[in-house]
Amino acid sequence: MAKDIYIGEVSRNEEVREDFFLMRVTLPSGFVEPMPGQFVMIRIAGLNDPFLSRPISIYSFARGRSSCAIELLFRVVGKGTRILAGLIKGSLVEISGPLGGSFQIDDQKKNIVFIAGGIGIAPLSLFAENLCRKVCRRSDAMTFYLGAQSADALIGLNRVHKYCGNIIVCTDDGSAGIKSLVTKAFQKNLKKYDPADTAIYACGPRPMIRALSGMLDTKYFCQVSLEERMACGVGACVGCAVAVKDELGQKTYKRVCADGPVFELKDIVWE
Repeated sequence: MAKDIYIGEVSRNEEVREDFFLMRVTLPSGFVEPMPGQFVMIRIAGLNDPFLSRPISIYSFARGRSSCAIELLFRVVGKGTRILAGLIKGSLVEISGPLGGSFQIDDQKKNIVFIAGGIGIAPLSLFAENLCRKVCRRSDAMTFYLGAQSADALIGLNRVHKYCGNIIVCTDDGSAGIKSLVTKAFQKNLKKYDPADTAIYACGPRPMIRALSGMLDTKYFCQVSLEERMACGVGACVGCAVAVKDELGQKTYKRVCADGPVFELKDIVWE
């Protein structure tokens, strides 16, 4: 886990949907290539209010001859992200990362299923790209379930189309795709996915992950990226601890930032 802080320059910061922003940051070449599921802590360079950095999943990564760039897809939910949304080209930011663990690839699983809710599409999109370009997984062997409250909140769909041959879009109000919760749409097709041949990866709001836990038995390989508030990003403050099962099945606590954000779904204890 990298803990170095890099000064990056914003080269793009565009509102792709209302309150959803896509930011591209150019970084020094020493920034380590992130693994799918990892995140960065970001704050405006030299700004003391808000003091704390914000955790944002890495949406894409590209390396050039003398620099590299990451894309961050985020939603405005408070003061910190509202300030980030207002950054213009040339603004300087402090980036710490890449942080956290990543999704694991099981070579024995022929079918890959992604389940994303809202902004949860960011780490899963990077993972799908990684599987296509570096692991040479076929797009027709990957299915992507994408859920949002409405058509206005659907983001990242065009990029997913590049890597996944099967895409199921769900909205709560039926304004795009199927009128359904994304977990319900997945549950209807669950019998199609043999546990022996299927790996499931999910990221989204806590109620979505909890619903998924209630419909999958332990035979399925399922990893989830948890969305939690973080203060430090490196495990020092223990402000993002979640209850999980240890190797003996006993309840313990792990830090989403340092021990996660990716966990085995079957290990999460719902309190």
